[in-house]
Amino acid sequence: MTLTDAEKTKQLRKEVAQFAKAERNKSILQMINTIVPLIILWIAGYYLVQFSPWITVACSVLSAAFLVRTFIIFHDCTHGSFFKNKKANDLVGNITGILTSFPYMKWRREHLIHHSASGNLDKRGIGDIDMLTVDEYLAKSKFGRLAYRLYRNPIVMFGLGPLYLVLVLNRFNVKSAKKKERLNTYFINIMLLLICASIIYFLGWQSFLLVHGITLFAAGSMGIWLFYIQHTYEDSYFEYDPEWDYVKAAVEGSSYYKLPKVLQWVTGNIGYHHVHHLAPRVPNYKLEEAHESIEPLQKATTITLKTSFESIRYKLYDPKQKKFISFKEVEKTVQVKNKSTIQV
Repeated sequence: MTLTDAEKTKQLRKEVAQFAKAERNKSILQMINTIVPLIILWIAGYYLVQFSPWITVACSVLSAAFLVRTFIIFHDCTHGSFFKNKKANDLVGNITGILTSFPYMKWRREHLIHHSASGNLDKRGIGDIDMLTVDEYLAKSKFGRLAYRLYRNPIVMFGLGPLYLVLVLNRFNVKSAKKKERLNTYFINIMLLLICASIIYFLGWQSFLLVHGITLFAAGSMGIWLFYIQHTYEDSYFEYDPEWDYVKAAVEGSSYYKLPKVLQWVTGNIGYHHVHHLAPRVPNYKLEEAHESIEPLQKATTITLKTSFESIRYKLYDPKQKKFISFKEVEKTVQVKNKSTIQV
């Protein structure tokens, strides 16, 4: 008997749902092997700066790897998937939010919106990396196009992006934020201010920049890269609202970023992004198992570390071709159209 698309979708979601169960011991172990090394490396970095700033820089770069992994714990808590208990998720989410400089409730709301509208061309703008379609880009003024080009430039996105994210975007509430969310952002900000001010007062601003500055910058760059690559590849799924489908957006619009085992561990299995988008309640330590156990999930677009760098050239989405294209490809299309118009 051949299943309909609706029946296949229902079956797929049922199969992956069995992995959406947090295990307390695994979660606690992950906190121990992630947060404890992070704090030890930070302490070592501040201590070793008196002997060699370069050793401190090395500690900071290594710290960034553990900070990325700490963010994955934070991320799971926002989905309520790290622990079965909501209060435990909220507590650990706020602690890891302070460690990573992310406001827990603000980011949770924005990220859940991202999940509910990922790949939907009519509902972009919240929790996403800004992306224009070809027609939207061509409709902009010269200044608007230049601003978008700068935004999508790798130096700006992965260089200035982490600074803007940590210093500006994460520090302020949106006007529509509810009181509880506002207070949570204020709480995270105050805690960060007290911690940073104390470190600078007792250990000096130079040491602070070498340890926390480099750690946050490097981790931020890696985080933005992961988020970018998991939704920006040539045949990624995007549709306008009437045709948009949640399951297709998850499996076809989120990549399987196949990383070496060490990087897979550092990034908390977030490379199995198609599984995560299909079932956000699956904790990060069960994503690989779900992928390996469910055959349809193995058909997701696979991107390797080597091929992922090809995605840097993808700047605009073309709904007609249903794929990402580069600025050069758009310019060639415009030139051809202009020549045709002149000839006519």
